[in-house]
Amino acid sequence: MSRLGAAVNVITTDGPGGRAGFTASAVCSVTDTPPTLLVCANRTNDSYPPLKVNGVLCVNTLTPAQKDLSPLFAGMTDHTMEGRFESHTWHTLQTGSPVLDEAVVAFDCTITDQAEVGTHTVFFCTVEAIRTGDSHEGLIYYGRGYHHVAAEKK
Repeated sequence: MSRLGAAVNVITTDGPGGRAGFTASAVCSVTDTPPTLLVCANRTNDSYPPLKVNGVLCVNTLTPAQKDLSPLFAGMTDHTMEGRFESHTWHTLQTGSPVLDEAVVAFDCTITDQAEVGTHTVFFCTVEAIRTGDSHEGLIYYGRGYHHVAAEKK
């Protein structure tokens, strides 16, 4: 799986189950009509219970400048859940899930379906709102390391 490169995302949620977030690369577009993404979450993840209760999430795609958020939201530091949100600025769009300022793109979603596969739940999420950032550089995880990607200048 280390040879399957993917964008680095911080998945956030907020609502009756509380504010939470985790790092994920298992995010994919499903369809344009209706706009739908899938997000895979390990059921042992500390953000899983709030995510299930809230029924909403935001996919925040990181820029290279936000690389520090990946290990933070992956739980690889001693920060509390609230502490994970303190180092950057967040707002909300439609669902109330935290939206990272300056993310490459943020997809604010409602969870509309799910399937359990092995240790994970695959959430199918209808996009309710989108916010694009100014950066045209992305961050991918490939070969057990972070890499910058940018669109070719024409």
